[in-house]
Amino acid sequence: MSRPFLPVRTAIVFCALGAPLHLSAQSRYGGDGFLYGHPNVSVTVRGGLAQPMARSDVFAFSEKNLTLSQSDYLGGSWGLDVGVRLASRLEFQLGVAYSSRSADSEFRDWVDNDKKPIEQRTTFRRTPMTVGLKYYLMSPGRSLGKLAWVPSKVTPYVAAGGGVVSYLYRQRGDFVDFKTLDVFNSTLSSKATTATAFAALGVGYSLSSSFSLVTEARFDSARGQTTKDFQGFSRIDLSGVAMTAGLNVRF
Repeated sequence: MSRPFLPVRTAIVFCALGAPLHLSAQSRYGGDGFLYGHPNVSVTVRGGLAQPMARSDVFAFSEKNLTLSQSDYLGGSWGLDVGVRLASRLEFQLGVAYSSRSADSEFRDWVDNDKKPIEQRTTFRRTPMTVGLKYYLMSPGRSLGKLAWVPSKVTPYVAAGGGVVSYLYRQRGDFVDFKTLDVFNSTLSSKATTATAFAALGVGYSLSSSFSLVTEARFDSARGQTTKDFQGFSRIDLSGVAMTAGLNVRF
C-alpha cells in the first residue's frame, strides 16, 4: 500500500536538493534585468581587424623589392580581456591578443631563367600580453536599494597599459642573391619578444544584466629587435591599430 507514495517522496527529495541551488542562482542574478550586487569581474572576447604601421626598414626593403604594400599586412585580430573592479568606474585589466596576416608576392624587377615570377609568401604575426587600467567615462550601472544593481545601457570607456609582445616576421619562397644574381629557395625569419604599450577607446551596449556588446579601437606601440636572417636591419615596427567588437560578460 506504500507504493503510491513513492513519487511524492521522490518529489520532496528533489525539491529539498534543488532549493539551495535555485536560491544560490537567485543570490546573484535577478529576473528583471538586474544583478544582486555590483559585478566584480568581467570577461570580454573580441575579434576584428588589425592594421600594422609597418614603418621600419624591414618593411621598406620588402616593399621596394617585392610586390608588397602596407595594406597587405591588414589581418584578423582576436583578444581576451579579464577585468577586476577596483572602484565604481575603474577596473584592473589583463589582456592577450593575436593578429596575423600572410600575403603572396613576387620580385618587382626580376624573373627567373624561365621568365617566370620569383614568388614568396610573407607572414607577420603579433601576440601582445598586457596589463592596464580601464576607466568608464560614465557610471557602468546604478544601485537600486541595498541589493539590486542595474547596468547602464551605454558605457563608453578608455583604457591604457603595457606589457610584452611577441612577433614573427617570416618570408618563404624564392629569392635573388644580388651579388651573384642566383635564384635560391629559402625561409627567412625574425622573431623576438619586446616591451609594448597600448591605449584604447571603446563603448559597451548592455543586452541584459550580465551581457554587453563591446566595440573598441586600440593602438599598440612597440619596436622589436631583428634577429636571425634579418639581423642588420633597424628595430622592426610592431605598432598598429586594431578595430574589434565582441561580447562582455559580468560576474
